[in-house]
Amino acid sequence: MPSQVTRLRTRHFLDAHAQGTKFSCLTSYDALTAGIFDEAGIDLLLVGDSAANVVYGRETTLSLTLDETITMAKAVVAATQRAFVVVDLPFGSYEASPSQALESAIRVMKETGAHAVKFEGGAELAPTVEKLVAAGIPVCAHIGFTPQSVHALGGFRVQGRGDQADRLLADASSLAAAGAFAVVLEMVPAPVAARVTKAINIPTIGIGAGADTDGQILVWTDMAGLSTVAPRFSRTYADLRATLTEAASSYIADINSGSFPSEAESFQD
Repeated sequence: MPSQVTRLRTRHFLDAHAQGTKFSCLTSYDALTAGIFDEAGIDLLLVGDSAANVVYGRETTLSLTLDETITMAKAVVAATQRAFVVVDLPFGSYEASPSQALESAIRVMKETGAHAVKFEGGAELAPTVEKLVAAGIPVCAHIGFTPQSVHALGGFRVQGRGDQADRLLADASSLAAAGAFAVVLEMVPAPVAARVTKAINIPTIGIGAGADTDGQILVWTDMAGLSTVAPRFSRTYADLRATLTEAASSYIADINSGSFPSEAESFQD
């Protein structure tokens, strides 16, 4: 019999930080991609609120709902055996109070089978982290550029430069002390991210934060070349947009010429 696949847990990422080893993360919003990434060996899959952009075609992440998120997360969890699945709490589902955040997180954990939740914010959300962790829910924090605050931040801007670096470190330290098992650093200068990674006792996950974080995460459509415009910090590992365009064009041509379906692709009496 084939050996059983072991699901990764928070200790895998904490051990990686302690041992100085790297780990991989990607976003995923459906069963098909989740299964592929899981089989490939991606360590952490994030059901990110970036789904608002890449799945629903919206300008920002702000309109994504908890119900929409839960539907996607169910599919991702069901399709995976090894990857640790983290689910974003969308805008409006946690900011009012720690109790609101706990209620939202309980829904996510019960209805999807996910392994942790993530939400955006600094030291001001340490009490929320504490409440969820006390209830047995692992929390991944998210600081630096926080997409749900895009309007308050004045657009897509690098965070943590100059005097902001100390504030970023203080935020990361507060969230770690509150019990977060990891923290995402988004669009942060590489030297600042390196400083944070060295200073705290939980792993950092970088996205546009240089090479010294413990883990790296990208939106999968950026990584695979499906996005029309990828951010500067992303690297394209395939050109799926060109591949799919070519496949669709060939399909159209075969229909128009009558070569599809062929006799072998048709049922006979």
